[in-house]
Amino acid sequence: MQVKDKLYINGAWVAPSVSTTIDVFNAGTGAVMGRIPAAAEADMNAAVAAARAAFDAWSQTPVATRADFLNKISAGLKARSDELAKCIVQEVGTPIKMASRIQASLPIATFANYAKIAQEFVFEETLGNSIVMRDPVGVVGAITPWNYPLHQIALKVAPALAAGCTVVVKPSEVSPFNAFLLAEVIHAAGLPAGVFNLVTGTGPVVGEALVRHPDVDAISFTGSTRAGKRISELAAQTVKRVTLELGGKSASIILDDADFAVAVKGTLNNCYLNSGQTCVALTRMLVPEARYEEAKTLAAEAAKAFVPGDPMLETTRLGPLTSAAQLERVKSYMAKAEQEGAECITGGAGRPDGVDAGGYFVKPTIYGKVKPSSTIAQEEIFGPVLAIITYKDEADAVRIANDTIYGLAAGVWSADAARAQRVGRRLRAGQIDINGGPFNMHAPFGGFKQSGRGREAGVYGLEEFLEYKSLQLKV
Repeated sequence: MQVKDKLYINGAWVAPSVSTTIDVFNAGTGAVMGRIPAAAEADMNAAVAAARAAFDAWSQTPVATRADFLNKISAGLKARSDELAKCIVQEVGTPIKMASRIQASLPIATFANYAKIAQEFVFEETLGNSIVMRDPVGVVGAITPWNYPLHQIALKVAPALAAGCTVVVKPSEVSPFNAFLLAEVIHAAGLPAGVFNLVTGTGPVVGEALVRHPDVDAISFTGSTRAGKRISELAAQTVKRVTLELGGKSASIILDDADFAVAVKGTLNNCYLNSGQTCVALTRMLVPEARYEEAKTLAAEAAKAFVPGDPMLETTRLGPLTSAAQLERVKSYMAKAEQEGAECITGGAGRPDGVDAGGYFVKPTIYGKVKPSSTIAQEEIFGPVLAIITYKDEADAVRIANDTIYGLAAGVWSADAARAQRVGRRLRAGQIDINGGPFNMHAPFGGFKQSGRGREAGVYGLEEFLEYKSLQLKV
């Protein structure tokens, strides 16, 4: 049982102003694995005040010194990577092999990467009679999700610190313990007091207090589109900068000349990653009408490799969902799919065999003959649920792929790489995988339409925390 009873504010672990707590549940068993403070607005105000007080000195700290701290944080996380991976397995349900490879390794790499980016970035240049500078935007509020918890914290905190900003983090209360581990690492690294602060609690209480606060200059949020809209409304009152990474309903277009065995398997593997709890998951598989039966058979066969099981076992490929609420959400979408006439090819709402009765497990599921306008083709499910949709021709495939409120990611498969790229250029999404192209941590990450605004990762993520300033010189 992990019990955290303090917040990290102004370089110290301090008791919250209230005694209320939040239980955190083990995704694999459904049992309470610990509890954290449910802080109050007063605690968030204290954290923002600490960040504001620390900003002037940190913003003037040499870039090389800031980079040294980022490297120390990366090294500190690496030293505790096994502990971190096991923590996230329990909180999120990610199978241990993937948790080690992605959930733990990506944050380690991100802090080190921003140490390098910061030292290479041009913060100042001369343009005519002006010195054009990139100044840190100020105090940053980071509100993060539960599905890739520390990865999303790192994508905000590392570039913000590199830019010279101070930070207040409000992690998801569903998977918060990894954030405490990061705070311990940061404290051990000797980061100046107030530069990084951690406050736990609910979104309506401490999350909204952070967004509303007049001393917060920017908000970086990853989560649902609904919550992103609320944050935008609140942030508008103080005209602060807002970066949003929201929902997705990403299409995988398998063109008629593609290697279907490779493309279908690749799409399914992407869809089921982290039990489907991935914002860029390819959850709509678009196939030619004439190839539907072939795609259906291949998908059903590929799904057999995803047997739900104990996420702590090295052999498990599909863990549980993260929470009871998420389990009910996914099951409700399954019911809706069948009400709307989709063909259940495999899986469905029943409980999988051979798993812990208390865990939040669901069967890996595929629906076929899905109408592009149906609920499961339009709304983000966030579970291991693939929808197969047929198209008439290439133009029809592009139309269907673009026909949602989202635009976060997509995939295109073709034997002709140039053709795949041509189709990819027509898609209104921020990240297009061509023939299964892998994730690139240096490329911009973010979406079009209601998938959000702004970009994370690489130099693009650093720029989100910088403001332009020019000194006009007399000549």
